[in-house]
Amino acid sequence: QVTLVESGGGLVQAGGSLRLSCAASGRTFSSYAMGWFRQAPGKEREFVAAIWWSSGITLYSDSVGGRFTISRDNARNTVYLQMNSLKPEDTAVYYCANKVTLAGRVNDGGRYDYWGQGTQVTVSA
Repeated sequence: QVTLVESGGGLVQAGGSLRLSCAASGRTFSSYAMGWFRQAPGKEREFVAAIWWSSGITLYSDSVGGRFTISRDNARNTVYLQMNSLKPEDTAVYYCANKVTLAGRVNDGGRYDYWGQGTQVTVSA
């Protein structure tokens, strides 16, 4: 069993920054990729960013590319999401997820095996 715990959410003004963290624990932790997803009220969950655990290659959605940066610390089993130039439309609950196998695309939430509980990010205008 793998447990993911997000932290770092909060309230910030437009143009500000936040850094989310996601710590993974569990005796059997392994990862093909880690991803960040978000869900705003009344909207479907959407892909934000992903990082291949071994290579560090990253992928971003068009809506956050150039503003957000995903990174990982393999030794700490932790993934980060640095969010800059935040906009009100970035307001959502942000979830990290662990994809154990290579089957499926890393921007497909249905292909992830473990999910955190989520952390709220609110960006005021």
